[in-house]
Amino acid sequence: MIQAVEQASCTVPAAPLCRALKVSRATLYRRRTRAGQALASEAPAACAEAAAWRSHRALSGEEQSAVLATLDSPEFVDRSARQVYAGLLDQGLYLCSVRTMYRILEANAQARERRDQLRHPAYARPELLATAPNQVWSWDITKLLGPVKWTYFYLYVILDIFSRFVVGWMVATREGKALATRLIAETLAKQDIKPGQRTLHADRGSSMKSKPVALLLADLGVAKTHSRPHTSNDNPFSESQFKTLKYRPEFPARFGSIEDARAFCRGFFEWYNGQHYHTGLGLLTPETVHTDRAGAVLQARRDVLIAARQAHPERFVRGEPKLAGPPEAVWINPPKAAKESQDLHTNCGRGLSQKG
Repeated sequence: MIQAVEQASCTVPAAPLCRALKVSRATLYRRRTRAGQALASEAPAACAEAAAWRSHRALSGEEQSAVLATLDSPEFVDRSARQVYAGLLDQGLYLCSVRTMYRILEANAQARERRDQLRHPAYARPELLATAPNQVWSWDITKLLGPVKWTYFYLYVILDIFSRFVVGWMVATREGKALATRLIAETLAKQDIKPGQRTLHADRGSSMKSKPVALLLADLGVAKTHSRPHTSNDNPFSESQFKTLKYRPEFPARFGSIEDARAFCRGFFEWYNGQHYHTGLGLLTPETVHTDRAGAVLQARRDVLIAARQAHPERFVRGEPKLAGPPEAVWINPPKAAKESQDLHTNCGRGLSQKG
């Protein structure tokens, strides 16, 4: 009965067949499993027998060696098998099919990209940590539309990633390594940075990678890092700051002159540094964090909330109000463990701020 069920189940679904013949499906599946195990135990012998058998159409060992030598010859070594096949036909020569060429290459561990192509280096992922102001700066250049089409002004901005404070900026009519060198030197002098205390991060623009900038930073003892190509996430703070700039309601569609651009940027950076309550800083301004006044400001805010709770305790149903402060550490591309800790700190800060 079971053998009949096994034979019939090859063409009929097992479930209705077992119901009709009143046979358990578990029994059918168990018999199938045992049969499969028996076939598997016989597989090595079958494979050896198949390997010993050789088709009369197969290439001989000498012919395969000749095909491989042709594929690896200086003329064809950087071409794919299809290209070699077509080239040989144009020369009036047929060795084998394209599939056989690939089979021979695979048997000799050469089934890979054979074309001569540019190999891009593996760029390291920058991982930068700042635990206080003036440890890691990020800088970038963005275009501002000029008065007519195809005219631009170039805004250079240097940003402290811990405090988000703009430590230096400049608007110029062009992008150049000399201008970048001057801005960096003046900003470092203004912040009174000692050698070995600073890392300057940027993308891979021509000005950022220029030799004058590299020599200046080496002379001043400033380490430099660069983003990976086409990876804007490697320079997130500068990109975010540019978005804040260009999404301001008063940001014009075009600037009438370079003086207009400089006047607008002057007002914007005064607002951004001194009046903008940054969500990434626990609603503190960049200037407050950069000048190490965050503790005093948070204590004053806490006193205000405590007084408000004493006046109206029924409005603070979750107990004493809490305040979120700036992060203790700021990363560009944090390692996995640091990222988990940073996410935990961010979520806790959001929860504490909501309690107020």
